Amino acid sequence: MIDLAQAQPGTVYLAEDEAWMYLQATTMAVWSPEGETPVARVDPGHTKVGFYGTLNLLTGEEMVTRTEGFNSQLTATHLQSILDTLPDNPSGLFWDRAKWHRGQSVRELLAANPRLEIIEFPAGAPDLNPQEQVWKQTRRKVSHNHLEPKLPILADRFEDHLRSNTFHSSFLDRYGFNIVCPFLN
Repeated sequence: MIDLAQAQPGTVYLAEDEAWMYLQATTMAVWSPEGETPVARVDPGHTKVGFYGTLNLLTGEEMVTRTEGFNSQLTATHLQSILDTLPDNPSGLFWDRAKWHRGQSVRELLAANPRLEIIEFPAGAPDLNPQEQVWKQTRRKVSHNHLEPKLPILADRFEDHLRSNTFHSSFLDRYGFNIVCPFLN
C-alpha cells in the first residue's frame, strides 16, 4: 500500500464487500416497558436483495450497487461504477477472495483499467475489512428489529442509509498510512 501511495500520489483507497438483506428481521437488545415484549418480524420466505458496497477509506463515503446476486459480470459492473465515480484518480481496492472477484469480466475490466489496483485481504479474515463495519452499522440502524412487511421498501431504506451517511474507518491509521504518506508527497 505504501508503495502504491509513493508511486501514485493522490491514490484513493477503497474497501469492498458484498452483503445480502432478507426481510427476516435480525434482532438486537432493546429497552421496552416492563411487561411489553418487543415484536420482531418473522418472514418464512427466502427472498433477498444483494448489495455491493465500497467504502472510500479517506472520506468515509459509500458507493453502493443493489443487485439480485453476485457474479463476475455484476462485480465488473460495480467496479465500473467506482471508476466512473473517480474518473481521474488511481485507486487501491481492498477486497476478499470471493470467487466472483476472479471471473473473466473482472479480469477484463482490471486489464483495461490499470489505475485500479487490487489488494486482497488474507483468506478467512473478514474482520480486517472496514466494509464489514459499514454493513454492521447499517443493519443496526435499518434492519435490526424492523417491522417493515415489504422487502423493496426495507432495501430502499438500507441503500438510502448507505448513500446518505459517512462511515469513518481507522483502517489506514492502524497500518501507519496517515503517518507515512504525508512525507511521500
